[in-house]
Amino acid sequence: MAEFDLVLRGGTVIDGTGAARFDADVAIVGRRIAAIGDLCGAVGHSELDVRGRIVAPGFIDAHTHDDRYLMQQPLMPAKLSQGVTTVITGNCGISLAPWRASPGQTVPPPLDLLGDDPAAFCYTAFGEYLGALERAAPAVNAACLVGHTTLRVAVMDRLDRAATAAEIAVMRTLLRDAMVHGACGISTGAAYPAAMSAPTDEMTQVAAALQGFGGVHASHIRDEGDRVCEAIDEAIAIGAAGTAGTVLSHHKLIGPRNHGRSVETLGHIAQAMQHHCVGLDCYPYQAGSTILRKDRLAVSSRVIVTRSQTHSEYAGQDLDVIAAQMGLSPEAAVDALQPAGAIYFLMDEADVRRILAFPQTMIGSDGLPHDPVPHPRLWGTFPRVLGHYSRDVGLFPLETAIHKMSGLTARHFGLPDRGVLAEGNYADITVFDAARIIDTATFEQPVAQAAGITCVFVNGSMAWRDGAATGIRAGMVIRRGA
Repeated sequence: MAEFDLVLRGGTVIDGTGAARFDADVAIVGRRIAAIGDLCGAVGHSELDVRGRIVAPGFIDAHTHDDRYLMQQPLMPAKLSQGVTTVITGNCGISLAPWRASPGQTVPPPLDLLGDDPAAFCYTAFGEYLGALERAAPAVNAACLVGHTTLRVAVMDRLDRAATAAEIAVMRTLLRDAMVHGACGISTGAAYPAAMSAPTDEMTQVAAALQGFGGVHASHIRDEGDRVCEAIDEAIAIGAAGTAGTVLSHHKLIGPRNHGRSVETLGHIAQAMQHHCVGLDCYPYQAGSTILRKDRLAVSSRVIVTRSQTHSEYAGQDLDVIAAQMGLSPEAAVDALQPAGAIYFLMDEADVRRILAFPQTMIGSDGLPHDPVPHPRLWGTFPRVLGHYSRDVGLFPLETAIHKMSGLTARHFGLPDRGVLAEGNYADITVFDAARIIDTATFEQPVAQAAGITCVFVNGSMAWRDGAATGIRAGMVIRRGA
């Protein structure tokens, strides 16, 4: 009689490949899945009855800013409560390393999306950060990108210009060192002021240091409005320079004049996929969130302030209300609140649905865990896709939804033995009730656990059960090439 450490009995398996569901037991030994099928003749040292539940791969959050959150809150409740077992960090050109802030130095936007404490930016080499992350022992896995903007901050005396050849050479050295130590690639964020002055040539020369390592290039593209297709092409060219696949981050169309253009952009992306390795992710909301910027006001129907270092009392309030209380115009209020963050309502629901339904779209939360009043996507993204868009709206079958947040993501980011429930793969597993799963986080009450998650296993250990963390922190730093 076969013996296993744990057997999940009687569940319905959706394996992450997009294939149809099937009823089966799932057995675990150590960190790995040992068997899937009818295991009535086997025993487990522990057994869990999951009849009436979906047994799926642990979800992979394709787009996070969890670089610091993993160490600050290693139980990772915002992610485990959604069934997320792996996070991709270092997105939008922003990573916690390699940059050591000097005494008295402030954290420049957008790096302050990772928190405004300069003491947290204390790693001169990316390998130092990965080592510190492993010692922190978070409850979920992490694969980490190097931010191009962070490289600029580390190397350049000012950011309102292109890098010199000497500065590019140093950035390339830092990137190569990061890849040697296990980074999964590079991210760029030319939409942000700190990187707007970086021409395509600068980014392609830096990304070319990926050659020989593999890896991925994830891009917050330069323009998500009028020049979106040109920005998509730029991002793909940067990845191609490093012989790396490109992931187009949080794909969207901003502002009323661009609403409906997802038909055009998805066609453009599909055409590019014929010649390059291209992926994309998105989050299931009409509002985005980032630093507070004047140039977003004209294209947004509503703006909510999520944080303000100078006026923390206004976090969670609408900018129009704040401006009235201050006796200022909205533009002047933006200046008075800096440094600050905000939620912007600037997308069209039809575009959100069309992008979500695109077969190659992955799911990424883009949550900002250091905002006092965050966007609800931090706590609600994955259950919202499963409950609202898959079950209630019928946008796609549950098998497709799970593939978008597991197997597809593992393939694009090069995460071996993850994202699919198969014998020999790591036992990252989420068990949930398909009839009950739903997000409960709202823009008014954004910190709220989703409903319907039964339990979550990370590398074979139960990390979450019945609405609470177990305290087990079995996550791993997934080092590329290791």
